[in-house]
Amino acid sequence: MSDKIIENNQVTIIGEIAGKFVFSHEVFGEGFYMVDVLVRRLSNSEDQIPLMISERLLDVTQDYTGEYIMVNGQFRSYNRHEEQKNRLILSVFVREVEFISEEPDGAKTNSVLLDGYICKQPIYRKTPLGREIADLLLAVNRPYGKSDYIPCICWGRNARYASAFEVGEHVQVLGRIQSREYVKRLSETETEKRTAYEVSVSKLECMDDAEE
Repeated sequence: MSDKIIENNQVTIIGEIAGKFVFSHEVFGEGFYMVDVLVRRLSNSEDQIPLMISERLLDVTQDYTGEYIMVNGQFRSYNRHEEQKNRLILSVFVREVEFISEEPDGAKTNSVLLDGYICKQPIYRKTPLGREIADLLLAVNRPYGKSDYIPCICWGRNARYASAFEVGEHVQVLGRIQSREYVKRLSETETEKRTAYEVSVSKLECMDDAEE
């Protein structure tokens, strides 16, 4: 597959493997496994980011917990059917992986570039303290007619800019993948702690404006 096809969805992550590989699925005899990686933020908190990795890239029977890796890939989504509705599941699909001795100082440990289309009206709001936020859902095309649906969150002036986007507009975002825990109410008596993933946007451009 040519690089031209995948340059609209690029992720680089450097972090610490947080557990063992868990089997996900198989395609044409190739097994794919999930593993979480802890990626440090500048604030010294961490994002726990799920990777999907082929058994052909490394030995998934080994326990690499605590080791540092650098991966390049794509941020992908698929719908999992549960509780009578679809749930959007996100992970980094790994194309290249490399073990490194330790987390490099000052290196960009978490970056994502997406080039796609607004597929849901942006939701703009203000926090009680007056901070502006906008939620976007971006459809990023894959080859063979498929798309990934990636939630993105914008802040401040980017949020104000994004609030005017219309469904179908072509946008490019640069940012990082972040994880966020929340509590899902399953019934009157049951709740479940879950993790949501989204792109925290640092740069944003409407490509339709750029092309005019």
